[in-house]
Amino acid sequence: MADKKPGIDQALIRDLANILKDTDLTEIEVEQDDLRIRVSRNGTPVAMSMPAMPAYQAPAFAAAQPAPAAAPVAVEGGHNAKNAVTAPMVGTAYLAPAPGARPFIEVGATVKEGQTILIIEAMKTMNQIPAPRSGKVTEILVQDAAPVEYGEPLIVIE
Repeated sequence: MADKKPGIDQALIRDLANILKDTDLTEIEVEQDDLRIRVSRNGTPVAMSMPAMPAYQAPAFAAAQPAPAAAPVAVEGGHNAKNAVTAPMVGTAYLAPAPGARPFIEVGATVKEGQTILIIEAMKTMNQIPAPRSGKVTEILVQDAAPVEYGEPLIVIE
């Protein structure tokens, strides 16, 4: 008797498509066990079963795409609540435009609303993260080339 394979989770595909729409990404891919689902704005959703592939490290920064402004959230730090810029997407955060280059910002620097404060690489696309408001950078909460989760506090701007 043959094993019955479960159907593709249509709700998951819809959720991935909504993430694309909300984050302005062009493609997103998830993998669980031997199922890999890729949703792309430029093509059709693809589901395929295949063995997991090793992670790929991008060689250098490609042309960066602007990302939606990250929302401020309250972060507990000492006795004061601070306004933190959070990650608008899952990916890898880069504090400089290229390896070895000067960082976009430093602690103590004054930034203007809309100024690029870091880049998050998601699905091999470099997304510029703009400052949601003007102010002084009081803390950088993420390391260069570190993975970040959606909503994770990255930088404190007061």
